[in-house]
Amino acid sequence: MSLVRLRAIVQRHWIVLRRAPHRWFEISFWPVMDVLLWGSLGAFVAQENESSRAGAPYLLAGMVMFWTFTQAQFAIALGVNEETWTRNILNVLTTPVREIEYVVGIAVFGLLKLAACLATLTITTIVFFGFDLSDVGWGVIPIVMLLVINGWALAMLTVGMVLRFGQSAEILIWGFNYALMAFSGVFFPSEYLPDLLAKVAGVLPTTLAFKALRALLDGNPLPWGTLGWSLVGSVIALLLTTSFAAWLLRMFRRRGFVTRYS
Repeated sequence: MSLVRLRAIVQRHWIVLRRAPHRWFEISFWPVMDVLLWGSLGAFVAQENESSRAGAPYLLAGMVMFWTFTQAQFAIALGVNEETWTRNILNVLTTPVREIEYVVGIAVFGLLKLAACLATLTITTIVFFGFDLSDVGWGVIPIVMLLVINGWALAMLTVGMVLRFGQSAEILIWGFNYALMAFSGVFFPSEYLPDLLAKVAGVLPTTLAFKALRALLDGNPLPWGTLGWSLVGSVIALLLTTSFAAWLLRMFRRRGFVTRYS
C-alpha cells in the first residue's frame, strides 16, 4: 500500500470538498438540524415530569453517535459515488491506485470529516441544550470505534449494490442507514420494538453499541461484555460486506458494467 497514493486520494477529495460549499451540508447542516430537532423534542418531553426528563440525554447522545456511524458510512459510500457522478470511475480503475488503497484513502478522509462533524455537534449540544457527551468519560471512545466499523461495513454493502445495479441503487445508501436507525435502538432500548423486530435488532452490533452508550449515560460502568460481542459482530459484518463488494467489483469488471458511468 503506497502512502503517496493514499495521500493523493485524500487530497483529491479535500479539493472537491473545499471547492463545493454545498458539500459541507453533510458535515454541518444535516447533523445540526437533526440535533436541533431531536434535542427540542427531548426538551419538550423533559418538562412533563422527572422520569421524562431522563430521556432527553438519550435523544441527544443517540443522535450525536448516530451521526458518527453515518459519517463513516457516507465517507466511503459517497466517496465512491463521487466517481460515478463525475463519470470518473473508469479513470480511477485504469490508474496505478489499487481498490484497497482507494477505499482506505476515502476512509481516512472520512475520519477527518467525522472529527469536524463531531466538533460541530458537540458545540451545538452544549450551546443550545447544555449537554456535553464527553462528560460520560473515555468510555465513549470504544463505542465511537464500533460505530465507525459498522459504518464502513454498511458502506461496503451499498457500494457493492451500486456497482452491480447502477446509480438507481444509490437510494440504498440512505435507505439502509435509516433502517439501522430504527432497528439499532438509537434513542431507546430495542426491547421496545415489536417482538419480532426486537429479536432481530437484539443481534445487531450497532444495537449493542447504543446499549453500552445508554449504560454510560445512566452512570453505570462500561459494559465490556456487551462491547466485546458488538466488536465480534462488527468485524464479521465488515469482512462479509467487503468480500461481497469485492465479488461484485470483479463482476463489474468482467461484465463491463463500467460503461454505465462513462
